[in-house]
Amino acid sequence: MSIVSTEFATVATPLLRRNISLMRHSALRQYDPKIGVSVSTLAYEYPAGHNVPEHAHASNQLIYATRGVMEISADQSLWLTPPHLAVWIPAGMRHRIRMPGAVSMRTLYLRRGLLPRPPKVCTVLHISPLFRELVVEAVRIGQLRTTNHLHCALRDLILSQLRNASPVPMFVRLPEDSRALGVAEAFIANLAGAPSLYALCRKVGVSVRTIQRTFRREVGTSFEFWRRQVRLMKGIELLVEGRSVKMVAAEVGYRQQSAFVELFRQTFGMTPRTWVAALEAQNQRMRPK
Repeated sequence: MSIVSTEFATVATPLLRRNISLMRHSALRQYDPKIGVSVSTLAYEYPAGHNVPEHAHASNQLIYATRGVMEISADQSLWLTPPHLAVWIPAGMRHRIRMPGAVSMRTLYLRRGLLPRPPKVCTVLHISPLFRELVVEAVRIGQLRTTNHLHCALRDLILSQLRNASPVPMFVRLPEDSRALGVAEAFIANLAGAPSLYALCRKVGVSVRTIQRTFRREVGTSFEFWRRQVRLMKGIELLVEGRSVKMVAAEVGYRQQSAFVELFRQTFGMTPRTWVAALEAQNQRMRPK
């Protein structure tokens, strides 16, 4: 096990290939809260392009990236978690994680029953500045013990923030029907080209009406709404990489920059430039002096 120093804490970076066969076939328990611990934590420093293979944990999990973007997939769904957002993963949920760029990941493992009526599916949550500091402090401590009054107070604050955190629609579901999946994959592979649904259906050899029905049945939304979500998720990934708003809008298929800005504003309540500026200010505050 190697040790990596960060601005938040000394972070353990395990040898990631260890126990991969176990990860693929059963729930990992090595990070779960032990007796006398309500919340255990872990921190990883991941290089760009790294993939964590499919696995599950026996405890509920909150994953947060203080730096970088994570793409989390489970079954036929994809969740994106840039800074300001975290993802709740229920105990036993098998999932994979992809790192498009370098990622500093902070994870909380919560004992089952600690949070009444937790989300039963993966859920992206907004992380307030206070919530961020609570997560970072919990990771710095390592384990929140039930016999320590300070640890219990920190745990209760984290639970309060979890109960009040707003869910964010930062996920897309892929259809299982082979024809609809072909349309979805063809669109994702050519975002900048902004192919029409008619062109995508013609390429796969299926009617537009059939695809619309299939998306509503298997994905739960119209193809148009699904397409906007894919564009938004890719746009956020590119913004975090430092691309300009104009460049991002073009790369996700918008001829007019204003259309992407409006999509972003409707989702986050602010423009992409304001969001990026807030992110940069947050990173600046967290740099060691």
